[in-house]
Amino acid sequence: AFVETLPVGKFHGIGPATGAKMNALGMFTGLDIRRQTLEFMNANFGKSGAYYYWISRGVDERPVRANRVRKSIGAETTFSSDLTEFDTLVAELKPLVDKVWRHCEATGSRGRTVTLKIKFADFEIITRSRSALSPVAGRDDLERLACGLLEGEMPLPKSVRLLGVSLSSLQAGDDAEPPQLTLGI
Repeated sequence: AFVETLPVGKFHGIGPATGAKMNALGMFTGLDIRRQTLEFMNANFGKSGAYYYWISRGVDERPVRANRVRKSIGAETTFSSDLTEFDTLVAELKPLVDKVWRHCEATGSRGRTVTLKIKFADFEIITRSRSALSPVAGRDDLERLACGLLEGEMPLPKSVRLLGVSLSSLQAGDDAEPPQLTLGI
């Protein structure tokens, strides 16, 4: 059912030009593509016609890359009721930081960029990021950076429905640079 209602422009491999051509031929959703014959699709879209024909039926023969390199580690949570208070949001942020850091420890990964994701009650989403010169050295540093990003958005213009934190610009722990020391000056 999902594929049937998906607009043609949302399918992988269908860009603006192909989407416009499909629209001109009366195809606006996956169901519209599915109603076409393989011959019709090949005649109008060449080699790609068969691909579009099959993806509209939920068949995709591209290989799954199970061992791809992870680009980020993140965690998020949706609240049962919308939140507005800084202290409450910080309390909700801490378990997310814990989850991200546990994953870093389990995989031996370290990252330089901390991203905070906030989804408001009206579903508007904002993200704020901060990159360090060297990988985040520990769980407390990750929490400090994430909380700093949150504090920079206070006071929030609307109540919060979802909060997330992620760590990116990843590298293996063995490849990570030694942590940058901070001077208490």
